[in-house]
Amino acid sequence: LKVFGTLCFAYNFAAISAMRGVVCSTLSIPSSHAPVTWPLVTQTDMARHHRCDAWQLDAAVGSPSKSSLRVNFTGLTVCVGGVAAGFLLSCKRAAARQRHCGTCNGSKKRSWRTFLRSTAQFASGIQITGTGSAAPSTVVTNDDLSQILDTNDEWITQRTGIKRRHVLGADDSLGALAVSAAQRALENANVAPEDVDMVLLATSTPDDLFGTAPRVASELGCSRAVGFDLTAACSGFVFALVTASQYIRTGAASTIVVIGADCLSRWVDWSDRGTCILFGDGAGAAVVRATALEDDRLLGFEMGSDGKGGIHLGCSGATESVSLGDRKEGSSGSFRQLYMNGKEVFRFATLRVPLVLTALLDRCDTKSEDIDWLLLHQANRRIMDSAAKRFNLPQEKIICNLDEYGNTSAASIPLALDEAVRDGRVKPGQLLAW
Repeated sequence: LKVFGTLCFAYNFAAISAMRGVVCSTLSIPSSHAPVTWPLVTQTDMARHHRCDAWQLDAAVGSPSKSSLRVNFTGLTVCVGGVAAGFLLSCKRAAARQRHCGTCNGSKKRSWRTFLRSTAQFASGIQITGTGSAAPSTVVTNDDLSQILDTNDEWITQRTGIKRRHVLGADDSLGALAVSAAQRALENANVAPEDVDMVLLATSTPDDLFGTAPRVASELGCSRAVGFDLTAACSGFVFALVTASQYIRTGAASTIVVIGADCLSRWVDWSDRGTCILFGDGAGAAVVRATALEDDRLLGFEMGSDGKGGIHLGCSGATESVSLGDRKEGSSGSFRQLYMNGKEVFRFATLRVPLVLTALLDRCDTKSEDIDWLLLHQANRRIMDSAAKRFNLPQEKIICNLDEYGNTSAASIPLALDEAVRDGRVKPGQLLAW
């Protein structure tokens, strides 16, 4: 539109120089009125409301010549063309927005099929073509913990549903665990490592603060892939899957390995029976690939964050003062042990999980009875039971491996998903909510 306005200015300046013709008041839109960051439709809408005021110059100037009239006519044509283009474009965009929000023909809700059709602005859909998982070989039972803590198997099982957890040894690495899970996912998806465009590692406990994903990608043989870490604690895999879907849907990537892996056992206080009994280590992975839009398998997602809750659960950094000479001080960094207010975390989860899932089901116009499997973060069996009861889902529809692995943070959902796929519970075409 700035080009149109500038052309108008140029043509009319030529006419004024010849002291004949008309002047168009629609010049280039000042950047203070239309920043380049504004959507194009906003700028075109502004152009539509500009008006062209034409008037004859003083008769003393003389009658316009044919050549000057051609200049003036061209200026007006460009100006009117710019306004018309703005009008047509805004109408087209408005219609597209109406189709996207599902308000056409009086429709108030969208079915999942309508939801899929609304993704037409994307380059492709996505689907999970293979899964894999891995866990450390060292298994710590509740009876083992009773030897170092004032607790027992019955107390832990009744309150959490956990019986065992797998933990990394001092010489083990999270990266190696992630590689094992990803290799199995690639094999199950029948995808060669060199065909992978991106490796996304969701973790809060990397081997390297600079990022573990690039090394994982290298050890996998994904020579073309970009790799980076994503930190979102227990929500990590879900956030990473949504992130991967955006890269694929926009055409920036076609094959992505999404990994969730954590080793929180290294950051718990093993003398605190309120927290150390909950956590274990593990890794899960999924190969996500581009597909035709009509075969899109991610029906929707709902995300949120509440930073105020950080006081109830976290593994915060710590600093120690370091003298740097001449009365100047710097600091040396480390991390504190994991802390958790179990009651508040439980209250938050039982409140928010149903609200988020309700919002997602409503947006996709899907009923809870359409859900084949409920796969929630494996933190506490009572939280999962509470959510299932809220949506009238039978216990048999809950995917849970909490008793074997405990809370593996970002690894919990992909690890449980892989087990359910391998044992035949989860089948192609079924609807999962996680």
